[in-house]
Amino acid sequence: SHQAFKAALMSSYWCSGKGDVIEDWCRCDLNAFDENGLPNCSPLPPPVLRLSPNVEPSSTVVSLEWLDVQPAIGTKVSDYVLHHKKVDEYTDTDLYTGESLSFADDLLSGLATSCVAAGRSHGDVPETSLYSVIFKCLEPDGLYKFTLYAVDTRGRHSELSTVTLRTACPLVDDSKAEEIADKIYNLYNGYTSGKEQQTAYNTLMEVSASMLFRVQHHYNSHYEKFGDFVWRSEDELGPRKAHLILRRLEKVSSHCSTLLRSAYIQSRTETMPYLFCRSEEVRPPGMVWYSILKDTKVTCEEKMVSMLRNTYGESKGR
Repeated sequence: SHQAFKAALMSSYWCSGKGDVIEDWCRCDLNAFDENGLPNCSPLPPPVLRLSPNVEPSSTVVSLEWLDVQPAIGTKVSDYVLHHKKVDEYTDTDLYTGESLSFADDLLSGLATSCVAAGRSHGDVPETSLYSVIFKCLEPDGLYKFTLYAVDTRGRHSELSTVTLRTACPLVDDSKAEEIADKIYNLYNGYTSGKEQQTAYNTLMEVSASMLFRVQHHYNSHYEKFGDFVWRSEDELGPRKAHLILRRLEKVSSHCSTLLRSAYIQSRTETMPYLFCRSEEVRPPGMVWYSILKDTKVTCEEKMVSMLRNTYGESKGR
């Protein structure tokens, strides 16, 4: 009975993920299997997905990273799967179908588009333990949900790790917006010919919704005593054309419209180094990859991604 008790104790000890590992299996008794018939050893820890601390989201670029979750015992990680999707704040973000990328199959093999780059992160952590993915083509002012899970060599998934974030507002060239506001005032001023009206209409329809918002802001701050932008546009262009222009302002989110009312908007370009990694090995179909970045030949090269950014303020920065 003493032996049986000791065996039971050892069995529970092993299966809590602290015992021996034979090849890729933990040593469990016959009762220690899950509903899929897989050995139910220590669960695969979920990777902790996070925004790269050195890169705040720009209008179109986001960098994410996570630590390798290779457990000390139990099973090896063979892949990470990353989903991303633009979501609507008014819908349940858990009703989730998005583009799914396998770190090993898609990102490291180069099947991903030029919009997504996989690599290791810069920083103090040893390079083998921190993975990163950079998205370079996201829409500005968009709410995005990213989920990541690890897959072990038996096909079991870890729990999901999730990050939801908003990309920055669309870029505006503030001095250009001010020039356009001056141009529109001059076109509206005095007797307006049909040609001048058409020029004003074309100019206002060609700029982005955010730029149009900023043009309106500058027009009203300089020329409101001659009639505000909405009234003058309706008067000069007629209600139909004015409506086509003005309804575009509704596309600007309340968050971005608040920032676009700032006294000064300045632009700057930031460049960020990142390590772009590719696997040198061709993965035969059906082959199980063990520990993707540790056991496979991966080459990384440093690249730069440039990010344009607006800064908003009530006084001119340096």
